[in-house]
Amino acid sequence: MSEQPVLETLADITAASIEHNSLSARDFMLARLSALIAVDAPPMSYIANAEAVTEAGLTLEDVQGVMIAVAPVVGTPRVMAAGGHILQALGMAIAVSEAEMAEEADEGL
Repeated sequence: MSEQPVLETLADITAASIEHNSLSARDFMLARLSALIAVDAPPMSYIANAEAVTEAGLTLEDVQGVMIAVAPVVGTPRVMAAGGHILQALGMAIAVSEAEMAEEADEGL
């Protein structure tokens, strides 16, 4: 058994969904973002998709547009929660980045 079976399984599922779809990368990530909002995904789910969102060329305006588009379907509380989760994910990503930079600086001394 691998050392990270959960992460590897999630990566396999994601790879299969990418391989077997007919959407452009941009449309795929817009759909995925919509689903994250709809299921009230935790901040780590947004972090897990951040690189793909960036690679697909989505902008802040795109994310806001998705939130507006799904609001009538999923409700205001879900959209507000998603905004909070995205901000938490951003905060976590910044903290990790700062820790990595500090570690590199310490190693350089």
